[in-house]
Amino acid sequence: MPNSLIASKLFLPPARPDRVARPRLLARLQLGLQGPLTLICAPPGYGKTTLVSEWRTGLGASVPVAWISLDEQDNDSGLFLRYLLTALDGVFPGRFSLLLQQLQSADSIPPEVILTSVINDLQGEKQDFVLALDDYHLIQQPLVHTALSFLLEHLPPCMHILILTRSDPPLALARFRARGQLCEIRAEQLRFTDEESGHYFRQLMGLNLSSAQIDALEKRTEGWIAGLHLAAISMQGCKDVEEFIATFTGSHVYIMDYLVSEVLDCQPPAVRDFLLKTCILERLTAPLCNAVTGQMNGQEMLEYLAQANLFLIPLDDQRQWFRYHHLFADLLRSRQKQILGMETWLGMHQRAAAWFAEQHQFGEAIGHIYATGDF
Repeated sequence: MPNSLIASKLFLPPARPDRVARPRLLARLQLGLQGPLTLICAPPGYGKTTLVSEWRTGLGASVPVAWISLDEQDNDSGLFLRYLLTALDGVFPGRFSLLLQQLQSADSIPPEVILTSVINDLQGEKQDFVLALDDYHLIQQPLVHTALSFLLEHLPPCMHILILTRSDPPLALARFRARGQLCEIRAEQLRFTDEESGHYFRQLMGLNLSSAQIDALEKRTEGWIAGLHLAAISMQGCKDVEEFIATFTGSHVYIMDYLVSEVLDCQPPAVRDFLLKTCILERLTAPLCNAVTGQMNGQEMLEYLAQANLFLIPLDDQRQWFRYHHLFADLLRSRQKQILGMETWLGMHQRAAAWFAEQHQFGEAIGHIYATGDF
């Protein structure tokens, strides 16, 4: 392996011993191999990589996988291709060594030239395999997206591409979806069901919780696996479980640390500002966001948040109205006064009240005025 490549990035993490069996999703993942592309897309903490690791121990045990864990450094088409060829060489030993040497020795070879050689070499291959790209949301370089699009459009029959990401990649997903060639697994499918939550708390974490308590945690976390896990850790040795569940919010220290480090701190300043200003709203639509923030980019921001899977949940099929995940909203609200200041906070509620009053939605208008204490 070339010295500049990190070997651990080419190995799928092993399956967790404390995982919850998810046969419905494993069957969906297995079925997706009949087409060219599978997309597992969800916010952090929904078990994307864990699901693939579990699949590899069962239904996918006989399927070779060329795995690449991507990071920010891979926003270079040359480096991306070197990892790609090295991963493929792990499935077909020695087959792409010469091509890899050519890539390393040449100053600049167009990605399409390299990929054309790969595609032609694999065209008659009988061994089906998966190329898995983990954390693809970290890739921002257009040349890498173009290279992957080229590969997808000319994919040899033996090859299936699996993308794990927090946000939709800029690929021709609509075209693959329309052709019936795209298998999608998203947050709605990845979230724990009541049965899975019960198994996790009782069998794996050893917590003797009632069905009502599990249901309360399920509703509070909305099936978000990381949230359930952090709640379970917090309840270990807890003297008053009922009180803990009643007060469990996004401002809990474990939840806050996770969401701040994995989500909030990763956003550009303009996005953080939008999140902190609009989290006063129980539901969001572009004109309302414009009124509250004083900007005119509400539609653009909502589209960005939805595409980036930033815990934004659509409330209608037209995607005109949204809300934030409960725990994410709790986190934002716990920080907004501290970051934005009281005067800004009061002004946002007043502008929200004025907007709702103009729409003759007086109940919500009164709610925002009530929040300010301006009785």
